[in-house]
Amino acid sequence: MNIPRILFSAPSSGTGKTTVTCGFLSALKYRNQNVVSYKCGPDYIDTLFHSNVLNVNCYNIDTFLMGEKNVINLFCQNAFEKQIAVIEGVMGYYDGIGGISTDSSTYHIASLTKTPVILVVNAKGMSLSIVALLKGFMEYQKQSYIKGVILNDVSEMHYQTLKKLIEKELPLQVYGYLPLKQEFALKSRHLGLITPQQTEHLQQKMYLLSKQMEKTIQIDEILELAKTAEPLPFVPQNIPKQIQKCRIAVAKDDAFCFYYEDNIQYLKQYGCDIQYFSPLHHKALPTNIHGLILGGGYPELYAKQLSENTTMIKSIQCEINKGLPVYAECGGFLYLHETLEDMQGKEYAMLGVIKAKAVKGERLKQFGYVTLCAKQNTLLCDKGECIPAHEFHYWQSTNNGNAFDAVKPLSQKKWQCVYSVGNVFAGFPHIHFYGNTNIADNFIKLCCTQVKKS
Repeated sequence: MNIPRILFSAPSSGTGKTTVTCGFLSALKYRNQNVVSYKCGPDYIDTLFHSNVLNVNCYNIDTFLMGEKNVINLFCQNAFEKQIAVIEGVMGYYDGIGGISTDSSTYHIASLTKTPVILVVNAKGMSLSIVALLKGFMEYQKQSYIKGVILNDVSEMHYQTLKKLIEKELPLQVYGYLPLKQEFALKSRHLGLITPQQTEHLQQKMYLLSKQMEKTIQIDEILELAKTAEPLPFVPQNIPKQIQKCRIAVAKDDAFCFYYEDNIQYLKQYGCDIQYFSPLHHKALPTNIHGLILGGGYPELYAKQLSENTTMIKSIQCEINKGLPVYAECGGFLYLHETLEDMQGKEYAMLGVIKAKAVKGERLKQFGYVTLCAKQNTLLCDKGECIPAHEFHYWQSTNNGNAFDAVKPLSQKKWQCVYSVGNVFAGFPHIHFYGNTNIADNFIKLCCTQVKKS
């Protein structure tokens, strides 16, 4: 497939690549371009920003969670018939697993997808040293895919000086700059950026940012660079002809908003009817459902509101007691507990399905990429099966579950996790279905057994 594409990366986190990526996407939207966007790595929040800007779905792209073959196939599948694919990197360009490998880094994605890269560099306080920085990034790997740079947080005068220096010393094009402006700033909290729904006047911010990009970023030249990307091999997915129908309720609101779009698409293409609902605002689950998914998010910010929605709590409890299959990740796992502490440490009653308390932690304890190894036959996989996953949470549980060992890829540090009892599969790890499709397939089969019962 011939897919025009560009990847925005950076020397480190916090240099403005999300701002530049969102600004570029916003500018393309106002140009009526048919765009698809991706986020390298397991992060959910940046994809929410992309989706909010474009008003279309955004996808994660992660070699650890998905595998190299799936990265290329899903990238092509989701970019089909789009005018351009825009990828946002994660962390620093070469930062991969454990911080000591390029595996699963943005560079890994760039090399797999053969995508031209533009580095976003915060040039505040820099002069000639920026040339040394860029030269090091270009030469660290024989083929770096770095073709250009955008300078962030600089004045027009300083930009002109730096542009001349860089283009004189290096085979790089400088594609423009962004000045330091607070109206473009995106705020953060304990799991990363504040979500788009909670960002005041986001659409106005993005409109102003797109106008700034049109003034100081060479958008047309970047679009031409995107067209230089070489064709990629694409093997379309074979979907079984015989598909059993079932209805799956998926929690989706400000408290539960962390989902990999490919996971939802996987369920849909295998015949599942997805019914979104809000544990915050709705009074009960959708009717005639055969499965329940509770995704991650920020339930700790809405503990009081969740606790006070007693009709929803009773509705979920009733269906689970009847045998409804439940798949819950991180925030959804916390919601299943007896109690949940909010940001101030105040305790609120939750679903009570898992006899444990969810308590606020002071720091990240278990986080990053892990391989889940099943210690027993579980609801969704057999003993001995392995699943690539990711954890990132400050809150802790007094019952972490013991169905799996979570093993860090380099250090081999290990801990127990995942509660798999009866019809409930829940835990802190986030799973991409393409890492082990048995998880999704078995969940669909369980849901279909509910269809036969109804």
